[in-house]
Amino acid sequence: MAKKWLTAVAALLLTTSCAQMPKKDYSAFYAERPRSILIVPVVNNTVDVDAPRYFLATVTVPLAERGYYTFPVNLVLGVMNEEGLSDANLVHGADPTVLGAMFGADAILYISIEHWETVYIVLSATTTVSFKYVIKSGRTGETLWQDQSTVQYTPGANSGGGIAGLVAMAVAAAIQKVAPNYMPLAKQANLQALWLPGKGLPAGPYRGDYGSDAEVFPGSGAAIAASAARPVPDETKP
Repeated sequence: MAKKWLTAVAALLLTTSCAQMPKKDYSAFYAERPRSILIVPVVNNTVDVDAPRYFLATVTVPLAERGYYTFPVNLVLGVMNEEGLSDANLVHGADPTVLGAMFGADAILYISIEHWETVYIVLSATTTVSFKYVIKSGRTGETLWQDQSTVQYTPGANSGGGIAGLVAMAVAAAIQKVAPNYMPLAKQANLQALWLPGKGLPAGPYRGDYGSDAEVFPGSGAAIAASAARPVPDETKP
């Protein structure tokens, strides 16, 4: 069920936002042709100490659905703790090639949480999540892709007018303030960052449409040709 929901939402994002998104140059990404992506500990620039733990539970599925092998998050955290790399800021400042060699990863995904908060104003509460994403090569350390995504939610915004509408907004805002649900917003933000055409990631080697979306995710002809000429990955290995 979760996979069907993810695919449906991603398809909606792709069809409704294609014409609105400025397209990036994916030449460096195509030249590297990553098939495995290591998600390292998240830098938390908010006051919510639990935000990284909850967020990490939302990012692996859409990345895997995009066609890339992702290393188990808990295993990665355990190895890094043993290596003295438990501090996310320290990890983000480390040499990407060292991390790539440590895990045998083609690329490293760095994420920082910029907003993970609910603001209550009069009769409304607005929950905001915002993230920055950077993928670097595990071989060269070069930046291959980067993006940022922000999603907001105000419950009761469409409750209608009159006293009943105000009461509904107040009740919804009170519930949201006490127990804000960040997870659906984080999932939506990840889909916007990773799936949108011309903005997210090209289809990876573990998708059936791998190599067929160069028009949507454009790069230089030389880079695409070089990528296509490289051997197709052995799908029995990460």
